[in-house]
Amino acid sequence: MEPPGLVVHGAVAPFSTALRSLVNNPLYSDVRFVVGQERQEVFAHRCLLACRCNFFQRLLGSEMGPGVPSPVVLSTVPAEAFLAVLEFLYTNSAKLHRHSVLEVLTAAVEYGLEELREEALRTRGFLELSAPALLPLLRSDKLCVDEAELVLAARSWARVGAAVLERPVAEVAAPVVRELRLALLAPAELSALEEQNRREPLIPVEQIVEAWKCHALRRGDAARGALCRRRRGTLPREHHRFLDPPFK
Repeated sequence: MEPPGLVVHGAVAPFSTALRSLVNNPLYSDVRFVVGQERQEVFAHRCLLACRCNFFQRLLGSEMGPGVPSPVVLSTVPAEAFLAVLEFLYTNSAKLHRHSVLEVLTAAVEYGLEELREEALRTRGFLELSAPALLPLLRSDKLCVDEAELVLAARSWARVGAAVLERPVAEVAAPVVRELRLALLAPAELSALEEQNRREPLIPVEQIVEAWKCHALRRGDAARGALCRRRRGTLPREHHRFLDPPFK
């Protein structure tokens, strides 16, 4: 049998730079987007988007008709956030800014870009979000993040806020942690969280008790239904069959 051939790797930086130069570049572009409330025109390349992202593969999968194709309108995503998404799709990296990280995170969730979502959750921009900016994200059923990861992100966010504001972590976290769906955690995860919460208070004890109650009753509490409902990114656990149907 013929031995495998030698794999030659070129330099990464020039390759990434070359692809970055195609972001929002009309050169060879075969698809146009009109994005955001400002209706900014953005140029892209159909084959690259389709091979990198299932969302765009479905969106752009229809056959192109004759003539100049109509632009694809994406009015809910701001232009700056959409360009960051394109940069990530073209180069597998993106420069994120504090004032737009929430919009990039939201777009990453909507487009199913797991690596970009994880990158955005760890940025200083996310950690410096205000509580009112963070709340709509935590209330979303469409969030492609598992609850265990959200608990970790909320703790990191609260620690940064506590250091800046010189207030206790639990006090800073109070408006945010009530949106965490602790009943989605498995019993072992909930026990570990409870133990950590004793060492570093973050979540009100009453909220943890409510989560244990959902486990004991093997059903979601009707009064707290939203906090027992699975998100799009919730990882399956054995007890979930007793809760609401999974996100569709």
